[in-house]
Amino acid sequence: MNLRVVEEILTAFKHNAVKASSGAEALQLMAQQSFDVVLMDIHMPGMTGIETVEKLRDLTSPICDIPVIALTADVLSRRPSEYLALGFSDFVSKPIRVSGLLDAIKRAAEPFPGAEKVFHAA
Repeated sequence: MNLRVVEEILTAFKHNAVKASSGAEALQLMAQQSFDVVLMDIHMPGMTGIETVEKLRDLTSPICDIPVIALTADVLSRRPSEYLALGFSDFVSKPIRVSGLLDAIKRAAEPFPGAEKVFHAA
């Protein structure tokens, strides 16, 4: 459900969205395609979003630096600054507010003028 909601928000604002249903699939897609920003749910089947970002940041390929925005409803166990320390570029809490999501994408994509393709994992 969250994948569909986020995809609808992104496409409504003229962003291209690609979906993955797991951390492993997300890493595979990032290795095959170029993305400006990744939206990563913290709770995914298999690898968590945190584990996926750790694996991504450990890579030596250029994709290791892609901006990744953490998405989670679990705002009590970690502060946004802790997600940054874990390797995320930004943090958006659920339920997702459209303005908050778009602001985070804009901040994450600033080094990439004209960013259009956004990837959402789980």
